[in-house]
Order: sequence, then structure tokens, then C-alpha cells
Amino acid sequence: MTILRLLNIQGIAGIAASLALAILLVVQKGETRHWRKQSNQFEQLYRREQSAFATTVADYRAAAEAARAADLANAQRVAADQRIINERTSNALEARLADARARADRLRLQAAAPDPGNRSGSAVPRVPAAPGSADQAAGQNGLPSADALTATEQAIQLDELIKWVRQQHAVRVDGVSGERPQAARAQTKVDNDSSAVASRPGD
Repeated sequence: MTILRLLNIQGIAGIAASLALAILLVVQKGETRHWRKQSNQFEQLYRREQSAFATTVADYRAAAEAARAADLANAQRVAADQRIINERTSNALEARLADARARADRLRLQAAAPDPGNRSGSAVPRVPAAPGSADQAAGQNGLPSADALTATEQAIQLDELIKWVRQQHAVRVDGVSGERPQAARAQTKVDNDSSAVASRPGD
């Protein structure tokens, strides 16, 4: 009370102003610490989000690459299987045609050769053709030998074509039409996410 009596109104106002400034400084200091702490938390959260996003992008890229690799491997497998079928069919066709032509030649020679025990020198009766041979059609349908061979060759070609179609149809091509869209979707997702990262602040 003695000090207040010695102070005039201006002194009291100055002390009040000083106390108010001190209180404001304390409050401001507390607010600064609070917002600094909040800023650090936001920065850590942002970094975690960036790290998680980078991991997601890497996972999508890896998935897209794996899908493309699987697609390529599947396409190569299908091509190899089809190539093997083509070669096997071609070899079988050539072998069967050669066998049919050889049978036809033997039958023609046998039909044209005279019978040594036949004094009249007449030709030996035709030997019945083996099943599936060129002369089978001639024996059954009365076709000339050349026409019978042509018919047999066409029948062999048709038979091998049917086998080829069945074998080609049996080749597993699943995965080719399903993985490519998957790879495309994964790549599109990566591209969209990359664009989003580029547009965010701080990148």
C-alpha cells in the first residue's frame, strides 16, 4: 500500500501494461510451442503418407511388370506349343502321303506284272488293298488308280487338318486375355497416382 501511495496514476498504468505484456508473452510462447508441436506432427504424418504412397506406387509397378512378364511367358509358351503341333502335323502328313503313294505304286506294279505260272501271260488279279491305302477307293468305288490315289491324299489331308484343329484348340491360352487388362489397369493406376503426387505440394 505504501508503494501504491508513492506511485501516481501513470506509474500504476505502466505497471499494469507491463503485467499485461508479460502475460501476452507467456501466452504467445505457449501458443508457439503448441503450433510448433502441431507442425511437427503434421510433417511426420505427411512423410508417412508419402512413404506409404511411394510403397503403393512401387507395388503397382511391380504388379504391372509381373503381369507383363507372365503375359509374355504365356504367349511364348502358346507359340511354342503351336509350332510343335504344326511341325508334328506336317511330318505326319508327309509320312502318310508317302506311305499311300508307295502302296499305290506297289499295287500298280503287282497288277501289271504277269503271273509266271499263267501260260496265257495274263496279268495277275489285283491284290486287295490294305485298309486306308490308295487303291481301297478304287476297289470299292471303281475309280481309276490315279483318281483313287488323289482321293486318298485328300482324305489324309482332311484327317490331318481335323487333328491339327483339335490339337490347336486344346492348347491352353488362358491368361493371355486376362492378364493383359490386369497389367493395363495396374499401369493406369500407377500413372494416375504419379500425376497426383506431382500435383501435391512439397514434391
